[in-house]
Amino acid sequence: MNKISRRRFLRNSLLTAAAAKAWPLAAQTSVNSRVLGANDDIRYAVVGFNGRGKDHIKGLGAVKGARLVALCDVDGTVLGKELQKANDSGANITGYTDLRKLLENPDIDAVTFATPHHWHALGAIWAAQAGKDVYVEKPASHDVWEGRKMVAAARKYHRIMQVGTQCRSSAGLQEAIAWLHAGHLGKIIRARGLCYKRRDSIGKTTGPQPVPAGLDYDLWCGPAPLVPPRRNSKKNGSVHYEWHWFWEYGNGDLGNQGIHQMDIARWVLGEPAISPRVLSVGARLGYVDDGVTPNTQIVFHDYPAAPLIFEVRGLPSARDAAKMDEYHGASIGVVVDCAGGSMVIPSYTKAITYDQTGREIKTYEAGGDHFANFIKAVRSRKVADLHADIAEGHVSAALVHTGNISHRLGQSLSAEAIVDATKDNHDLAESLGRMAEHLGANQVDLHQTPLVLGPALKLDPQTERFTNSDPANLFLQREYRSNFVVPEKV
Repeated sequence: MNKISRRRFLRNSLLTAAAAKAWPLAAQTSVNSRVLGANDDIRYAVVGFNGRGKDHIKGLGAVKGARLVALCDVDGTVLGKELQKANDSGANITGYTDLRKLLENPDIDAVTFATPHHWHALGAIWAAQAGKDVYVEKPASHDVWEGRKMVAAARKYHRIMQVGTQCRSSAGLQEAIAWLHAGHLGKIIRARGLCYKRRDSIGKTTGPQPVPAGLDYDLWCGPAPLVPPRRNSKKNGSVHYEWHWFWEYGNGDLGNQGIHQMDIARWVLGEPAISPRVLSVGARLGYVDDGVTPNTQIVFHDYPAAPLIFEVRGLPSARDAAKMDEYHGASIGVVVDCAGGSMVIPSYTKAITYDQTGREIKTYEAGGDHFANFIKAVRSRKVADLHADIAEGHVSAALVHTGNISHRLGQSLSAEAIVDATKDNHDLAESLGRMAEHLGANQVDLHQTPLVLGPALKLDPQTERFTNSDPANLFLQREYRSNFVVPEKV
């Protein structure tokens, strides 16, 4: 990637102006001033519901005082099916293909986004500018820069903006982490996030793939480059879901499943900002396909008080095995080591605390309603009522992005060279040893398909820019397409 040039800066500025001209609502609409009474419904719209968005419809539909009034999806087939279902139930739902048209509707109070990651920031910012409150799925952003713009938009337009890291609404986890922060297990030594989740090959294509019938692919791409699909999943079609494994749209499993555990791990550590130093080791191993994001990865966030170590494994416990590896009984979760014991948070289900001998102290059961928390804050107009405000969501997503930036700037090295380069970091060396065993069990030959060691990147948590790598700073912000530009000034 080339350095940011004056020409690129001017081009982005012109694109921002062009976007505002093409859609004046983004720059000119005043904030929705509807005063909600105690009995008024919160009228919400769901954008993107071929997957997680269905849970938005169901989850918010169960919250008293929340009423679905509109649906938006760039896939006409998906939209038509959901509208038909709503009509059959007697609901009066308006359908949209273009988000911009939906946001012109003054009878919508809140908008939820379950789109691919590359649409999260722009959609949320446009909605805030249009006077709508926002619930946006994890990770909050597709890159670090636009995440900070989301925070700025929420504050400028006085909007409630919740991120879909729903573990934050678990009363059990809130209690467990408060107990940990009270010092009952002593000093926290490290927090380890785990994303051991099977990810099969998406196959290898021979060229561009067809766009599914009924899909407005230009709108689907939005801020991303308009290039033909190059994936062909038998399960999900040539576009849907497999976008996670391409940098133009997704952030790998670190930002797909892993963001939940990354967020919990940072919550456990009590860290309010991006880590000042980050390093990644990983690769896409075990098969050759069109995906480009790593399916095996360790990210080391070097917080001064205690490190956050994150492990991604997309391969099973052994070649052709059905089960996944576990670490302290968890395959997806967070393990916290303390001076006086440990805490294990497997998936979203519970938190288990142990003393130094491994004896269980107490189990905290998870649970809670993240959608209800959002609606509560929409009514109160208090950001403090949110369990996962955009400011929190931005920082956790940024940990994903900076880890991936280290990977993308890395170089393939022999296993011996990587071991030698990381030998002075005990925690990283221990994780690497277990990773090597895991890959060996999957018959991955690291001499034939080596790991990628990323540079140790230093970052100023206040400016959210790297201090030792100009190439890394280029990955903080993407180039946008005309009419789909996250503006410099929101």
